Amino acid sequence: MVGKAFHRAKTRVAGLHRAAYERIKAPVVGLHQAAYLLAGLTLASQALALLRDRTFAHAFGAGPVLDLYYAAFRVPDLVFAIVSSLVSAYVLIPYIAKMNREDTERLLSETSSFLLIVGGLICVLLAIFMPQFLTWLYPSLMQSGMQREFVLLGRMLLIQPILLGLSGVLSSVTQVHRRFVLYALSPVLYNLGIIIGSVFLYPLFGLVGIGLGVIIGAIAYLAVNIPVLVEWGIHVRFTVPRVRELIPIVHNSIPRSLALGMNSITALFLTAIASNMGSGAVSVFTFANNLEAVPLALIGSSYAVAAFPALSEAHAREEREEFTRILSSSARHIVLWSMLAFGFIVVLRAHLVRVILGTGAFDWNATRTTAALLAVLTIGLAADALELLFNRALYAARQSWRPLMYQVAAGVVTVALFYYLDRLAPAALLTPLASYLKVTDTHEVRILLVALASALGQIFLVGLSLVALRSVAPGLTRSLVVPLRDGTVSAIVGGVVSYGVLLLLGEMLPLTTLATVFLDGFTAGCAGLVAAGVVLYILDNPEFAMVLSVVARFVREPKKSREALQPSGEEPIQP
Repeated sequence: MVGKAFHRAKTRVAGLHRAAYERIKAPVVGLHQAAYLLAGLTLASQALALLRDRTFAHAFGAGPVLDLYYAAFRVPDLVFAIVSSLVSAYVLIPYIAKMNREDTERLLSETSSFLLIVGGLICVLLAIFMPQFLTWLYPSLMQSGMQREFVLLGRMLLIQPILLGLSGVLSSVTQVHRRFVLYALSPVLYNLGIIIGSVFLYPLFGLVGIGLGVIIGAIAYLAVNIPVLVEWGIHVRFTVPRVRELIPIVHNSIPRSLALGMNSITALFLTAIASNMGSGAVSVFTFANNLEAVPLALIGSSYAVAAFPALSEAHAREEREEFTRILSSSARHIVLWSMLAFGFIVVLRAHLVRVILGTGAFDWNATRTTAALLAVLTIGLAADALELLFNRALYAARQSWRPLMYQVAAGVVTVALFYYLDRLAPAALLTPLASYLKVTDTHEVRILLVALASALGQIFLVGLSLVALRSVAPGLTRSLVVPLRDGTVSAIVGGVVSYGVLLLLGEMLPLTTLATVFLDGFTAGCAGLVAAGVVLYILDNPEFAMVLSVVARFVREPKKSREALQPSGEEPIQP
């Protein structure tokens, strides 16, 4: 009987494999291979980012030191998004791919010089007026006893966007020549520099020591690209940029650059709002954002980066059906896995935060508040991930200004939503939300409204993008209904099973050590995943079948799977 049941299950999975391949053409299969490979590389860099956050949590907890660091970091982050992305690898790669060594050397020299001149001028002006700028943004933090160190840190961190911008220019050569190991090593070294700053330099220099660690990490981020330049005989020199040569590059970059800048402005305003909510509010909000960034990078960034070349080629050949098929396939996977991630994060949020951050000075109240914020932010996970894909789809469709307009609208809506929600009677929303997330007794639960406004703003943003994409990808919205349904059902079932296992293990395992907390959460998560997989199997979900097919192809043909990886542009780095 067991043998017959196994045979039926095996036949059923094989049938799902064949159905998935019939629905989706070979290029789309390659797309999923590239997405999963990118997710694997991303997971490695995200792991070190989490180690960086754990180091911060252990050493400083959710308190004034990290509040000041994260608040100061938002200023250079804005400079990087606006200035450095004007001449980023995202734009330079198509040019360099067609150039010889001499032309590549000239282009890199001119773009690097442009970045140094324009970015340097902006950073100098910001450094001069840094006290006034920080007072306007963070009046509460500027009244702390560390005002002098706060201003100095803000000025020091202005070196970072220049170094990262130069790295973006030079990494275009690294990516064109497919040195992906070096490219993937950059964020690893960057985070190592920050860890060195917090562990070794902070005890010597205080808050400034963390800033020195950031600069060390940014230098390492840049230096990774030098061996490739030396190997190909490319010597980058400072020169006077020729405006006529740079106009096409900057012109093509402006919409994306301003869109990234608008996103950074929204984050800056949310951080400023959080800074007025008491000590540690900025820290827990940033920690929660960084934790949400892990599934966002694994799901959203991987598919967005993998799909962009295929979308660009399909639109260039005016193959509308192929464009829609690629976009729809990517979006369906993003919706399915984002909904699953949301279900498990809500159930296992306290375990995740306690295992990753719960050490040293990071106390139980900070753990609960961060876990609650993570659950609220993850409401917008699917929208966040879809927006990364939809932005690239609009760029591929030559509608580069739409993402900017939508980012502006979403930024305004997000900030307005917070003030609207904050003016509601607490019993209408805040008290029930805090009660459900079990943080009613923690300090300043209003920070939950900042996270909720951020999540709802992202949902509004993705709605605008779906409307815009109707003309270039008809039927896209309808294609997302099934994965949304399947993802929701499987997430509920998986979440219920995980919660049941947590209750069962809670009676047997005292959650007093890191090992028992990890074992408890890991066991519950695995049980929930199995239950969710069974649900997707019963629902005949084609995306689930495609995952099984791609994994099997990775095992059978690992070399060909690696070749599916495409070069990509960089995104702003997490603090």
